[in-house]
Amino acid sequence: MTGRGFIVYLLLALLLLPVSVASAETVIRVTLQLPESHSLGRNWNAFKEIIERDSDGALTLELFPSAQLFRDQQVPEAVGSGAIEAGSSFLGRFAGFVPAVDVISLPFFFDDEAAVRSAIATGAPIRDILDAEILKETGARVLWWQAFGRNVYLSKRDVVRLPADIRGKKVRTYGKVQGWTIEALGGAPTLMSGSRQFIAYQQGAVDIGMTGVSAVESRKLYEVMKHMTLTYDSVIEFVAVMNNDFFESLPPDQQAIILAAAATVEQQLRDHIYGEEASDVESLRDKIDIVELTDAERDAWRTATSAVVDRFVSEGGPAAKAVVDAGLAAQGR
Repeated sequence: MTGRGFIVYLLLALLLLPVSVASAETVIRVTLQLPESHSLGRNWNAFKEIIERDSDGALTLELFPSAQLFRDQQVPEAVGSGAIEAGSSFLGRFAGFVPAVDVISLPFFFDDEAAVRSAIATGAPIRDILDAEILKETGARVLWWQAFGRNVYLSKRDVVRLPADIRGKKVRTYGKVQGWTIEALGGAPTLMSGSRQFIAYQQGAVDIGMTGVSAVESRKLYEVMKHMTLTYDSVIEFVAVMNNDFFESLPPDQQAIILAAAATVEQQLRDHIYGEEASDVESLRDKIDIVELTDAERDAWRTATSAVVDRFVSEGGPAAKAVVDAGLAAQGR
């Protein structure tokens, strides 16, 4: 090759180099129900920053927020089938495949925040069982759990303090087990999406509502309800999932980067959510009446709803019993 020919060859190689690098990038598309400004969106962007940095750009993440591609109930199948690489979904959306996931919805099953953190931490028996079952039944690998807060009750007229305060009332719920809880308390459950709450409370379509503290603030529910009871009786969790075939197609070093980033952002979000939950309560004190339960009152609720645990084990099969046993053991009960 002449000197001039070599130079031409070298220039062509340099021109083609960016294309080669670009073609080596692996794009991870993510479907999210909420906007990027929400804590779950910020959580995914924190994950994006870590994996893109640690992979030197070999991994890139593209987020599709606000249900642009799939609705919440479509996420388990969309990710499991490979229609999209990854996404976030309310954990309860997997109950149709794995009924045992509803263990987090059992009323007064976890004694306090510390018990929640311990029982559903990565590597804890409940997590091992549920993550494995979700993978087996859907083909979606759980990367991390996304904390969303704990359940509270809202009321417009009478204060909700004791189980008897639910009897005969129509109550907004957001899942099957929450409905069982209201039935056990003698109320009438009404399944309703979060976005419909404000109008439903304003118009008196229900007497009482179940939701998370953050929703009271972000949806301005304090404008249409007068009392908020901090029962903290169940946990609201989302999961970040990835198609398992896609995950296993990645080289081991990239898999390790993804798993390490997942562990980091899970802890970040959980710390943020529970800290924010406490600050939200304080900021709401001048907007809505805050009702805090005594230990004796919590015990009364636990006794009144204990049959829900039995129903869950009876209808959920071996996996449901296994996660209940694991949760009780983690709390020394």
